[in-house]
Amino acid sequence: MNNLFPLTPAMWQQWANDETSLISSSSSSSSPTRYADAVSTIEKLYERGVSDYLSVSLWCDYLNFIQKYDSSVREFSPTGISKARDLFERALIACGLHVAEGSKLWEAYRSFEEAILNSMDETDLESREKQVQRVRNIFHRQLSIPHSDMMSTLLTYKAWESEHGNTLDVNSSSTDGILPHVASAYQKALDMLSVRADFEEKIVGSDASDTERLQNYMAYLKFEQSSGDPARVKCLYERAITEFPISGDLWIDYTNYLNKTLKADKTLRDVFNRATRNCPWVGELWVRFMLYLERSRGSEKDLSDVFERSLQCTFSTIDEYADIFLTRVDGLRRRILFAKELDDGLDFPLIRNTFQRACDYLSPHGSMLEAWQGYISMETEMGHINEARSLYKRCYSKRFAGTGSEDICNSWVRFEREFGTLEDFDHALQKVSPRLQELQLFRLQQESKNITSTTDHKDDPAKKIKGEKRKSSSDAPNEESPAKRQKVKAPNKGSAKVNKVENSSDPTPHGEDSGQKAKDPTPEKFKQYTDQCTAFANSEDLRGFFSDVGGVGAIRILLDKFTKKSRGLAYVDFCDDTHLEAAVAKNKQMFLGKKLSIARSDPKGKRKGPNAAGHKTLTERPGEEKVELKGRNTFAVPRALGWSKPPSSSSAAGDEKPKSNEELRKLLLNKT
Repeated sequence: MNNLFPLTPAMWQQWANDETSLISSSSSSSSPTRYADAVSTIEKLYERGVSDYLSVSLWCDYLNFIQKYDSSVREFSPTGISKARDLFERALIACGLHVAEGSKLWEAYRSFEEAILNSMDETDLESREKQVQRVRNIFHRQLSIPHSDMMSTLLTYKAWESEHGNTLDVNSSSTDGILPHVASAYQKALDMLSVRADFEEKIVGSDASDTERLQNYMAYLKFEQSSGDPARVKCLYERAITEFPISGDLWIDYTNYLNKTLKADKTLRDVFNRATRNCPWVGELWVRFMLYLERSRGSEKDLSDVFERSLQCTFSTIDEYADIFLTRVDGLRRRILFAKELDDGLDFPLIRNTFQRACDYLSPHGSMLEAWQGYISMETEMGHINEARSLYKRCYSKRFAGTGSEDICNSWVRFEREFGTLEDFDHALQKVSPRLQELQLFRLQQESKNITSTTDHKDDPAKKIKGEKRKSSSDAPNEESPAKRQKVKAPNKGSAKVNKVENSSDPTPHGEDSGQKAKDPTPEKFKQYTDQCTAFANSEDLRGFFSDVGGVGAIRILLDKFTKKSRGLAYVDFCDDTHLEAAVAKNKQMFLGKKLSIARSDPKGKRKGPNAAGHKTLTERPGEEKVELKGRNTFAVPRALGWSKPPSSSSAAGDEKPKSNEELRKLLLNKT
């Protein structure tokens, strides 16, 4: 289990105790070599345990085990004493600043040194005096560090000094009789403890929830960082990590602090190893780990190992995968370009292979625009133009987040402007233009849905209907009153109407038409169109559609006066009958992926049919005054009705009988 994930201090203690019980029961029958090997094995267990998390109790168990089962330490041989002292000093470095429990280690250290003193020959005064001074120094060091039981430590120290010939008031908590520098250090530590007492109470208290305790730790850490003592900050971070080992934010905060204070210190590597073992699902930790190794001039093998380990993990977002790949290739590029003195067998194919792995790895999961752009940029900088072009051909049709799809298309065109031939540039435009139109269409549809959704939920429809006038049931859903229409169209009597291009398979996508309008009691102004079967066109799109016909004049797209969205209808002016007939002949042709309906329009009155001088009249409504149009003719695309039936192929263009808008509506209603 520990190969995959760190163990808690309690689990390490249980494991070590189990192993210790085995050697205790077989110590009498086992050989000295086997016994020593068993002790060494348990020492390694303790070493692994204390490296996972900060634990004063685990360190105490480790130290007690060494003193009891290591014969060299137990017998106070020079080698054993040196080994034990090194271990005690390591324990103090790790946990000696622990405000709540650190005093346990100091007391264990003093007890060991006093045991050495008691074992010495009483006639060897010089050695004994040195040992007494060693114990005194440990007392002095402990008194200069804020601990929860500082008062008890002071009284113990005064009693110890009295035993060794110094007259002190052992019942008083004052520092009278103590060396001035020791008394000053003790008072400073006492002040530090009083400032931290409230923080300690909040993080040690068991009545608070885990969330509150973590917040208390963060407040405590902020305070310690302001005091400017990195050792104390590091110790507190370790305490917090022990309590909350799978808090990704805490590990990120910890490694960020160490990066600022320790830079490329080797101890930071151990912290990153532990961080990625505790929170392997946090991509930012792996990215920081790789950057640290690069900063500290780690070997290519180390960087590769960390990178490969990161790919075995599962991250919550695709961006984390992309960041890891980009960090890896960026590091490779820098090492190759700026550190050529390193002979690690690095070359550009390795970067290319990593980019390829990124594309293959992430393509099933989603887009990774930055990886493609980085890959293309690298090939371009290296002068591999054909390779960069092939990458554009592979990725321009992919879907990227935000405006990424448009960006990659436009980037390809710019690339060919700079590096390609005219044929390459034309080919890029040929590929990119339909893609950009498709993306624009999709974005407009999404915006339309969002606007509709927002409008539907903005106000209570019941409040809006109250007090509003309903339109006459005889009005067509999208027609204006005759007076208003004549007023609007007076300045441009040859105007043409073009709207949203609707799906021919669903002529009335919203269930609204002239035949239904009279039966629908809902006022027109409150109807909302979802445009689920609608493709949007603008004036430039329409002008381009009729570019082969020519003669296009003004183009006017009608907008809904409430939603400000296209009503799906537009008027287009043509300069003469010839161009008009050619435009009508394009009826039912595909436009932006939909079939377009084109019909002649008579917005003013009814015509009897073809008449003298080649003038044509079209009827918009029964009963309206006949108006003969001269000059420019018009055609129309009815709005939500769908598409009119194209002129019969057996009729000449000049002999066809124009249909009014009302007739077109009825025709389409019967058709559907």
